[in-house]
Amino acid sequence: MTVTALLVSHDGARWLPAVLAGLDDQQRRPDHVLAVDTGSTDDSLDLITAAFGPDAVTVQPGSFPDAVAAALPRIDTEWVWLLHDDARPEPEALGELLEAASAHGADIVGPKLREWPSLRRLLEIGVTISGAGRRETGLERGEYDQGQHEKVREVLAVNTAGMLVRRSLLEELRGFDPELPVFGNDIDFGWRAARAGHKTVVAPEAVVFHAEAATRGLRTTPATGRRPHQAERIAALYTLLVNCAGRAVPVKVVRLVLGTCLRALGFLLSRSPGMARDEFGALFAVLGRPGRIRAGRAARRGLGDPRSDRLKRLLAPWWLPYRHGIDFAGDVASAVANQGRDAADRRRAARLESSGHVPMRRPDDGEDELADDSGLLVRFVTSPVAILTAVLLLLSLWGAREALHGISGGALSPAPEGAGDWWRLVTEGWHQIGQGTDAPTPAYLLPMALVGSILLGSATAAISLLFLAAVPMAAWGAWRFGTVVAELGSGQPASRWIVGWAALAYAAVPVASGAWGQGRFGVLASAALLPWLAHAALGLADPSADRRWRAGWRSSLLLALLTAFTPSAWLFVVVLVVVGAALLMVVARDLITERSVWGPLLALVLTPPVLLLPGAIGILGHDVSALFLEAGRVVAQPAAGDLAAGRFGDVSAPHWIGLALLVPAVLAVLRPRTRVAVAACWVLVALGAVLAALLSHVSIELPAGSARPGTGFLLLVIQAALIVAVMVAGHGLRQTFAGASFGWQQPLAGLMAVVAVLVPLGGLLWWIAGGDNQLERPGESEVPAYMAQAAQEGAGHGVLMLHGSAESGLTWRVHRGDGVTLGQDEILALTGPDAGFDSEIRQLVSEPDADLVAGLPARGVDYIVMPAPADSQVAATLDAATGLTQASSSDRSTRAWQFDEPAEADAIDGDGPWWHPWVLVLQGVAILVVGVLCGPARRDRS
Repeated sequence: MTVTALLVSHDGARWLPAVLAGLDDQQRRPDHVLAVDTGSTDDSLDLITAAFGPDAVTVQPGSFPDAVAAALPRIDTEWVWLLHDDARPEPEALGELLEAASAHGADIVGPKLREWPSLRRLLEIGVTISGAGRRETGLERGEYDQGQHEKVREVLAVNTAGMLVRRSLLEELRGFDPELPVFGNDIDFGWRAARAGHKTVVAPEAVVFHAEAATRGLRTTPATGRRPHQAERIAALYTLLVNCAGRAVPVKVVRLVLGTCLRALGFLLSRSPGMARDEFGALFAVLGRPGRIRAGRAARRGLGDPRSDRLKRLLAPWWLPYRHGIDFAGDVASAVANQGRDAADRRRAARLESSGHVPMRRPDDGEDELADDSGLLVRFVTSPVAILTAVLLLLSLWGAREALHGISGGALSPAPEGAGDWWRLVTEGWHQIGQGTDAPTPAYLLPMALVGSILLGSATAAISLLFLAAVPMAAWGAWRFGTVVAELGSGQPASRWIVGWAALAYAAVPVASGAWGQGRFGVLASAALLPWLAHAALGLADPSADRRWRAGWRSSLLLALLTAFTPSAWLFVVVLVVVGAALLMVVARDLITERSVWGPLLALVLTPPVLLLPGAIGILGHDVSALFLEAGRVVAQPAAGDLAAGRFGDVSAPHWIGLALLVPAVLAVLRPRTRVAVAACWVLVALGAVLAALLSHVSIELPAGSARPGTGFLLLVIQAALIVAVMVAGHGLRQTFAGASFGWQQPLAGLMAVVAVLVPLGGLLWWIAGGDNQLERPGESEVPAYMAQAAQEGAGHGVLMLHGSAESGLTWRVHRGDGVTLGQDEILALTGPDAGFDSEIRQLVSEPDADLVAGLPARGVDYIVMPAPADSQVAATLDAATGLTQASSSDRSTRAWQFDEPAEADAIDGDGPWWHPWVLVLQGVAILVVGVLCGPARRDRS
């Protein structure tokens, strides 16, 4: 077996001395050595000329495939050993490669590649390619060589750094594809060899250390420029399209387009816009030159079946790209969590340093010191906090058991048939409900539609998830926020028990207040989101300017989500920022003038209106104060006494339980050590109360009558501030009283502790025991089943519902599709009455004539229904009307009629505002940009 070692160099002088030494140390020395330099501008040419002599060196400007093609005519040995100028072989490498080739009948043999200079980390042991064009090695990230991959096995391809290949195969396949100058030529060569029936194996006993200079950007070449990622993706897309089966090309193109969009989105979320640009640049570079793809496929046409079972085994499995996507999402989530922990650690260290304490973590009260190797089950059963958390979760699920099926009632309308109905409301400017309207869509429908789509398109599941998860999410967020604020406000390590009480007390607010039982889903969503917003806003005080900016963007995104459900949240934050900025102007004027201080605050208040732009612009044609309507049906807002007790009227836990919280919150002001933090909490209470008082005097004029702005969010803020005040003041009380003589303070503190404990327990137990609520399963429709089915065929096939009597007065509505469902209430509330249609109905039930009846189907009506008890006078009038035929109904006391002429499915079609599609695009771009700015920088991910 004769071998020629072929070394290709390009500006590799920094690695060549070691590479040449490795070649010289080979135990099985090559029979001949040749070198090709592709136009180096450093000392590479001098180094290889000195090592091999001028006769063995060729200068061939161009790429790696060009260099191999130029040297091939000078090679007369059976085998060619290809080497890069940044790849150093171990002394036994060539011998092991030849032995593997002989033992396994292989035509191509590759070594185990390890990272240079670390020498231990594995890079490749054979490679393949996924359906998304990713280079797959089968190795874990950062995997070290511990002898776990020592078996010779067949692979699709091996790296050209250390590849041993038969000279005859190079001639048969006409070398490497010149369209792949740097990246991907090894996979393409191995793929073509496999199609032609040749065998490629990897010999792990042969080791080559590879610096991957081109991939890592350690050097640039004319082929890669300064964008190696784009060059790598161009090579990957080209390799896939020229080697796959012909009938798979259209599907492959669609998949690569969608995959490129997803990969680019991932890079944007990880704040790597340059790599996202490279993704699209590569896609356009490949698809923009279809002739190049056709020529490549024509050159491979005679190689063999591209769909053979052997090739399928060598290619990466279909599911691998999806696993990588999940891994990437996990990386981003881990980076966000790590940043949160880092921020908490920095705040804790700063607090301890300022107080003179040694920054050493000590076990908290009731916290067991377990061995590091304790199992998860042991840690769980020995942790009171973990057990109580699990009990709370189970009890909250029991309390929310009604939400395990579809529910409606109070402020909650029935769910539509699927999330697609929500998407139509979001994306369409004209809504085919009622008699057709261009009123704006409520902002909360976008996140609800997203959640519903994730839950397999089920709108009912999205609503159930909100009602089931609101309490646990509120408790979890309150725990995270309370752990940080307790330390900052009290100057002491956070007590798990006190913070746990605060989390429990806050989690009780949305249910004890009656928001859960009254179907106020907007308040429930805001209760779950508020502590997470507060936690994110703590980053606005971070010493790092970059972290302050990220905190500002994250807070603005959460505030926009809150505002979508409870619009008064944005108004409250604006007032809070103005008050805070004014205070900073007084106490720290130099600080507020820094752009990294006021900039995030400005982003916090200005970003939500941009993210909610379609609704904000659409409301301009209506009463602008309608912006502050809460999500759901228009319901009564809490009075002053209700706000103080944290209650929404009578369908709630007893008011005295909520009022009891005021007592320890007031007494918390008496503690000097925590007075500043407690005073800040009372400032929030005052701001919330004042804003609620002002909003209570605002009247929103709607076509159906007047309404009041929603103050549910302000109720949450007031309750949360009171809870935080008690939590902060409670830290250190035990230590204070432990060394003091017994007096009136101890009994009072004990009494307040009992009162504080009763507040969350009373509210939660009332809810879990089945407290009053207005929720129930959606009842049977008043519309007969066959009419409801006809209404599903198109929005124009409506059913006119008449209620009341001629004596007391009649009301009417038009049933379309599923009826009025979640999201449509707000649209209809902003839609003015159709005076012409109202006049026609008045005439219909009193003195109908043939022309009137014949014209009503053009209004999108097929049937008329008078639910039981039907008024006999109106029924007699409709029985005698020309153009109407009596229709059947399941209830004898319910009367129904059908128009002789059917309505058209597009009877209530209309045109939405011309600007609506453009605003939706702007909103999508804004969400994407803010999402990118929220994400951790790529350098922060580990």
